[in-house]
Order: sequence, then C-alpha cells, then structure tokens
Amino acid sequence: MKALQYRTIGAPPEVVTVPDPEPGPGQVLLKVTAAGVCHSDIAVMSWPAEGFPYELPLTLGHEGVGTVAALGAGVTGLSEGDAVAVYGPWGCGTCAKCAEGKENYCLRADELGIRPPGLGRPGSMAEYLLVDDPRHLVPLDGLDPVAAVPLTDAGLTPYHAIKRSLPKLVPGSTAVVIGTGGLGHVAIQLLRALTSARVVALDVSEDKLRLAREVGAHEAVLSDAKAADAVRELTGGLGAEAVFDFVGVAPTVKTAGAVAAVEADVTLVGIGGGSLPVGFGLLPFEVSVNAPYWGSRSELVEVLALARSGAVSVHTETYSLDDAPLAYERLHEGRVNGRAVILPHG
Repeated sequence: MKALQYRTIGAPPEVVTVPDPEPGPGQVLLKVTAAGVCHSDIAVMSWPAEGFPYELPLTLGHEGVGTVAALGAGVTGLSEGDAVAVYGPWGCGTCAKCAEGKENYCLRADELGIRPPGLGRPGSMAEYLLVDDPRHLVPLDGLDPVAAVPLTDAGLTPYHAIKRSLPKLVPGSTAVVIGTGGLGHVAIQLLRALTSARVVALDVSEDKLRLAREVGAHEAVLSDAKAADAVRELTGGLGAEAVFDFVGVAPTVKTAGAVAAVEADVTLVGIGGGSLPVGFGLLPFEVSVNAPYWGSRSELVEVLALARSGAVSVHTETYSLDDAPLAYERLHEGRVNGRAVILPHG
C-alpha cells in the first residue's frame, strides 16, 4: 500500500510503498477514507535528531476515519464496512485515567511505550491503518468522512479546552481565540454553540480573520503589538474571562496573558514553545493557566454529535495521497485556510 512517511530527520515527507498491515488478535484493520493534516506533524518534523522520540520511518497522520476492512480474532461489536472515526490518544485502558475514558492522560503510556497513530506508531496517511483495539473507534453515524476527520483532533482538542471554562462563559462574558486556523476556527463555532459569550478572534492573516467572521466571531482583531489594547478596549478595560491560544509562540502567549481578566482561564493549546510566567503580580488576580492535551473518548462522541446537529463544521481542502507533501508545504507556509484533508483512495 501507499503511505506518507517521515523518513529522514530534516527532510520532507515522502510517499512510499509499504507492506499491507494485517490485524492480529483484538485488532481492527481500517481502509482509510480520510486523514487530516496537522501543525503537530510539522512540529515533529522540525525536531532535531538529538532526542528525537520516535523510530523512523514514521507513517504520518493522527486524524483518521475509515471503514472496517478486517477484524482480528476476538473482536466483537464491529462489522466489515462500518464507517468509524479513530480516537487518537491511545492509552493502556486500565489505569485510573483510562478508566474515566481519559486515555489522553493515561498514567502508563510512557512506561509502556504506547504512542498515538502518526505520533510514534503508523498513522492514517496510508491506504490502510491498523487500530490496536476497537474501543479506539467511534461510529460516524452518517457523517461525511472529509467533514468528520478533522473533528478527531481539530474538533476534539478545542472542545476539551473550552469545556472546562464553560462556567465562566456566561452572558456578558468574553472569550478570546488566538489563531483561527485548523483548531481556532472550530473553537469559534464551539464557543458560539455552547456559550453566550462574545467571541473575539485574533490572527495575523486577513484571510483567517475573514474565516473567523464567517464561522461566527463577533469581533476579529489583527494579532499584532496593538492586539491586547484592542481587546481591552472592546471589554471596557476588564479583559476576557477565557483566552484560548491555539498558536502558543512567545508573542501570542504574552498577548493571552495581557488580555486576561481577573479570575480568567488562560488555556495554551498551541505547541509553539511559548510560556506564561505565573506569580503574584504577574497576572490579574486568580488567573488560571493550563496546557491541555487532546481530549477524552466521550468528548469525541460529543463533538461528532455536535457536527451531526449542524452546530460545528470544518472548512476543508482535499488532496490525494500523492499530493500530501504539497499539503504539508502549504500548511507550513500558512496557505491552508481551515484544515487540509488527504484522501488515500481518492
């Protein structure tokens, strides 16, 4: 089968031919119908050789949907042809966090060497994907694969981030979304669907600010040195009750702290390496700063339900597997508006 692999440190990914996988006991083989392209993959391909955590070559793709192609011995509850989404942050399934459905926070994943598909083990940028356990599959129930695949990360991650701040996003409150690309433009829709807060979007690109307005942002502000003052002015000097930074570089993290209100939540989702100092007098009183990771399986079920209701959708552009390196190139250059999706059989 064809697969997109990161094969050499510092080199672009390549489309190669690899053996077809076969499911062992308890495993499920998927025929991949769609795979999402994410900035996290670019971050992985930017890491130096020293301390690189994964074995190469690595088949990319941690967002995946497909149809069941074959079942390993002992698998029940699924049939060949079933359309499913892959829950990506795999865990051990038995620790305290996994028992809550929070495999994204598995307490033994590092110890046991458990990695998500595309982030340590073969991912979805291939014609077929081997899934370790049927519990990591969620029925699509009629959702279009291209529309659904970004929801497994670009939908699930902002949903998980926003959910903990819902008590603060009451009528009259303000939520700030920094970075309105793949995750950010979904976050805007989630905020509009789940809260009555005013949503202020920040980005450096006029195209992405236009998309932010189209998907529901009340205000769209250019993310520059004047952005914090603009948000303060919009909020009567008080700041925002919740700030979600989907970029995470030093300038955006600084802005996130600068626009936070007293008792605000500042959530750093982006993995750009920025950090926000916390201490008395450094931020408004009782500001909470956190850096979440992905989301739980039950939250993925909830996100897919929101998509079926029409409350959230992802702006996508599609590519063939042969053109997947181009998709990553365009994403790296900031020329993808929304989410790029790879169609391995299209």
